[in-house]
Amino acid sequence: MPAVDFDNLTLREAVALFRSSQVSSISLVQETLRRAHARPELNAFASLDEKGALDAAATADAALKSGIPPSRLLEGIPVLIKDNIHVRGMPNSAGTPALAHFTPTEDAPVVARLRAAGAIFIGKSSMHEMACGATGYNPLYRAGGTVGTRNAYDVSRISGGSSSGNGAALGARIVTAAMGSDTGGSVRIPAAFNGVASLRPTAGRYSQKGVTPICHTRDTVGPMAQTVADVELLDRVVSGEPEVTAVPSLKGIRLGITDFFNRNVDAETADFMLDVVALMKRAGVEIVEVDMPTLGPLNDACGFALIIGEHYDDVAAYLKDYCPDVTVEQLTAQLVSPEVREWYTTWTIPRKMPAEGGEGGGSLIDVGPVYERVMREERPALQQLYRDVFAQHRLDGLVYSTMPRLAIEANEAATSLPNLTLLIQNMSPSSVAGVPSMSIPVSLGKTSGMPMSICIDGMENGDRRLLSVGMALEKVFGRMPPPPRVVPG
Repeated sequence: MPAVDFDNLTLREAVALFRSSQVSSISLVQETLRRAHARPELNAFASLDEKGALDAAATADAALKSGIPPSRLLEGIPVLIKDNIHVRGMPNSAGTPALAHFTPTEDAPVVARLRAAGAIFIGKSSMHEMACGATGYNPLYRAGGTVGTRNAYDVSRISGGSSSGNGAALGARIVTAAMGSDTGGSVRIPAAFNGVASLRPTAGRYSQKGVTPICHTRDTVGPMAQTVADVELLDRVVSGEPEVTAVPSLKGIRLGITDFFNRNVDAETADFMLDVVALMKRAGVEIVEVDMPTLGPLNDACGFALIIGEHYDDVAAYLKDYCPDVTVEQLTAQLVSPEVREWYTTWTIPRKMPAEGGEGGGSLIDVGPVYERVMREERPALQQLYRDVFAQHRLDGLVYSTMPRLAIEANEAATSLPNLTLLIQNMSPSSVAGVPSMSIPVSLGKTSGMPMSICIDGMENGDRRLLSVGMALEKVFGRMPPPPRVVPG
């Protein structure tokens, strides 16, 4: 068998190598496990199913050797699943002690689609506790002398969250594919900080059954992988939709830019966006300046109200269905992350939210009336704003820097509410509106050497078109270089 460049291996390449018998499934799984064990300081894994993965790989190899050509899209390929998405026979702790005992007996529908396509589940990835955060700094994970999930390019920095382990494992080139969840940026933030691709699908496009929830209006499972083309393959498997390829030309592709997404950017990010806009223009993309003065106010009105308005009831219903011996209050008493415990005790259980215009440090009000108004008025208005702007300017997407700043230092201070607000700043409008949103890795920062990414929001149910544009753009950007230290040989 030829030598495989695992540091730069993509999902599609892994599929092609296995199908052509140039690499065995056993070797893919073994190398994945070797790399996982070689980077304990990343805290990327909640659990590994080594025996199950090796047994499944042996079965895939035996079928191929017997002359049965692989017909399934992910046959023999290791895939990592976030620890809030049910995989039968694997623990599903959602990153919290109260659920450490829970092992689902059925796959979530999204996982069932992946399994039916031949995917091999290597294990479950670490995450911000109960998915209530954007850093991945979860004290539950302590290995290799570090606390919380760490960045693949600089272990002193956060991985991002809440799909933290997916981002770290992909960025460190341990796996080629993963499935996470996104309520307010949770697949896109760690993807951006670790130099990989991700998609937040249109709300309701993926089943949310068998997923530990936050807020059903905003929650969605989402694929993460090395490239947009890899994400397209995962999305094709889950959605059952036909394959799409990169648009043949970027000439005539129209991407809008608006001031909302340029707030609070650091100098390196500002310079990065100037460079990437110029690069896209040279490739034929038409950049359209768009005025959206109501985007900020509508988004701000919806954010807290939607999450806090649904959080208690959604978690309680989930526990009743899957962990009837645990109540929301009992779960709260065992939370290990101070900021998540404060979230539950201050907002979720009493059903309170910061007074409008506040960031949590001031007075609190009952969330119920605000939630009802937001669902009736502001959220529909935000969704209509996206429709109107896309139609008026004939847009293929809204483009911006995925993150306003570089990944910050990993410590407890990183989990503060102001930092959370900053980290989800650009992710929030698409999450509230329920439109598809895709993060694309572009390059390493000229000063920091850290991954820099752009995000593109599309129109509702325009996921496949968005991926088609993204695949064309990533050809212009080129592949993100691996971290300086990947895994010792």
